[in-house]
Amino acid sequence: MFRILNSHTLAPSVQLLEIEAPLIARKVKAGQFVVVRLAETSERIPLTVADWSAEKGSVTIIFQEVGKSTAELGRLREGNAIQDLIGPLGKPSEVAFHGTVSCIGGGIGIAPIYPIARAFKGEGNRVLSILGARKKDLLILEEEMRAVSEGLWVTTDDGSYGRHGLVTDELRHLIEEGHKIDLVMAIGPPVMMQAVCKLTETYGIKTTVSLDSIMVDGTGMCGACRVTVGGKTRFVCVHGPEFDGHQVDFDEYILRKKMYSKEEKEAMARLHPSCTERSGG
Repeated sequence: MFRILNSHTLAPSVQLLEIEAPLIARKVKAGQFVVVRLAETSERIPLTVADWSAEKGSVTIIFQEVGKSTAELGRLREGNAIQDLIGPLGKPSEVAFHGTVSCIGGGIGIAPIYPIARAFKGEGNRVLSILGARKKDLLILEEEMRAVSEGLWVTTDDGSYGRHGLVTDELRHLIEEGHKIDLVMAIGPPVMMQAVCKLTETYGIKTTVSLDSIMVDGTGMCGACRVTVGGKTRFVCVHGPEFDGHQVDFDEYILRKKMYSKEEKEAMARLHPSCTERSGG
């Protein structure tokens, strides 16, 4: 069992859990993830490690409650425990000196981009970060990202904070202002990452994305997380989660992520029947 050391809400439906896991905390690197299973009959959930402390022997995960399993995970409080926590899994981010790196996080993707931005800064890179959210209340880790960035810009879909628009609007603005960007690292909703890649491809800027495909075992055995990259089948859990964004077949990736949408809605309806009834679902 893995004990919860800290639990709090970062934004509506966005939870942070700090979990006691000393072996993982000693080995994990930026870009890697863990697989969480709350109880014996629970779903296995892959979640990127947002932070860790080898001294405390803890890892921190940040997640959005979008389905039954994450909603149940979000109910945990300090002193509760998770049955299984496996990791670190996946390949670490390829962190090196590039010059200027633009780290782009959209929505809950800000959580995994944070340790990566910190790692790039640690290698001496000039980090220019762009954060996107639907509205101000859903923006997370702004100050943490500001602390590891030479410059930080925020966009919101509704214009309630920062630039009214998308992260691609801000990225295009920076490029057109004359910022020479050597690498873009983007994590967020698939459509956001796809849009970023289309933009950077026109400017010839190398772009890396982190994918969060549906997973089962996290070891490459089940094949559930397969994606097409450069015309070849790759498994996110062992070949990724980071890939050359210009090589990813995003249309296929987006369709595969929606495979169990019906089942997810049914599971949430069973967990919160009164909410479903009120909404007419």
